[in-house]
Amino acid sequence: MSPPPVPDAPIVVDAFVSFTLAILLLFVGKGLASRVGALRRYGIPEPVVGGVLCAAVVCVLYYAVGLRVAFELGARDLLLLYFFAALGLNSNVRALFSGGRLLLVLVLLASGFMVLQNGVGMALAAAFGMDPRAGLMVGSVALTGGVGTTLAWTPHFVDTLGIAGAGELGMAANMIGLIAACVIGGPIAGWLIRRHPVMPSADAALEVGALYGDASRAQLDYYGVLLAMFWLNVALMLGQGIAGVIAATGLNLPAFVGCLLAGIALRALGDLFAPDGGRLWRFEAMRPGIALISDISLGLFLTMALMGLQLWALQPMLGFVATAMALQIALVVAFTVLVVFRAAGRDYEAAVICSAFGGITLGSTATAVANMSAVTREYGAAPRAFLVVPLVCGFFIDLVNALVIGLMAR
Repeated sequence: MSPPPVPDAPIVVDAFVSFTLAILLLFVGKGLASRVGALRRYGIPEPVVGGVLCAAVVCVLYYAVGLRVAFELGARDLLLLYFFAALGLNSNVRALFSGGRLLLVLVLLASGFMVLQNGVGMALAAAFGMDPRAGLMVGSVALTGGVGTTLAWTPHFVDTLGIAGAGELGMAANMIGLIAACVIGGPIAGWLIRRHPVMPSADAALEVGALYGDASRAQLDYYGVLLAMFWLNVALMLGQGIAGVIAATGLNLPAFVGCLLAGIALRALGDLFAPDGGRLWRFEAMRPGIALISDISLGLFLTMALMGLQLWALQPMLGFVATAMALQIALVVAFTVLVVFRAAGRDYEAAVICSAFGGITLGSTATAVANMSAVTREYGAAPRAFLVVPLVCGFFIDLVNALVIGLMAR
């Protein structure tokens, strides 16, 4: 069914109104998640509820009355930088070394899955009479790589390989993958926790547990929040410099990687030179402020990312995309339950990592972390998972994915 005629130009909601609407949608998502048992039981993140609800309403307006709405979402990327800077500041470098094996295992699992993901996409594209390489756009290009990787590779697929509509195909797959990653993470972890006798460790109220606990219980003070804002801004500035150095090497990595590394470096330096605190480095005082800013930033980022989805873009390629994504989602679920949980240690940390694996392979780093946040709020902290998953998503996987795509897209 074709949509009604639409105006040449969409109705653009300016950045300030879009940001305000995202706050309202986050309230709506939190309200619905607290009242609807199914959302709470399956660990669906609150931002997903509000963001997808907005995207659905905009889609209905498009098909019902021919009204095309677009949001200016410039604040979204800055919110993501704040979140990862906060994650870095809350990271203990010693924990990274203690999770070294887990980091290596997750990198190997995700790398192997990318090849499997691309093989499924290419085989299905050939079955639909398409260039098999078009299947990469419903594989690791759009799903593991995300929007940035899709946009970066589109010129190669269109101009060099001659695959028309490759960009739209990738964006459509990314839209479905992002939503699916949000939906499957919590239920997978909940099922694993109920099926296997796994529980969080005794320090569930410490470290990351405090960061991702109920924000309403955090003990805030003016000085601590101001100090948190100061060091987060320092991390963002330092992160820009780190991102520039990385870019100078020829690597194309997301901007948040620099902020994450900057936060980790600042925390390590603070713990080294001011272990007992100081006037400008009182980590325990600013920890609640970091937690609050982190939680708000992640919630608003994910809400804005989902509310901006244009679901009607799926229509021209609905048959192929629907079939491909059904297979890819089923593959992720099976691989997570049968392989990832066992390889990651069959414990509580492994279950939390399983909630994030859909985000790693279908959505985005923010989705992976949001899924882990929802699970740990319900069951308890998983410090190693929160340190390892962002490093895998933001650094190692992008490098491996670029190599895999380059080898298969010839």
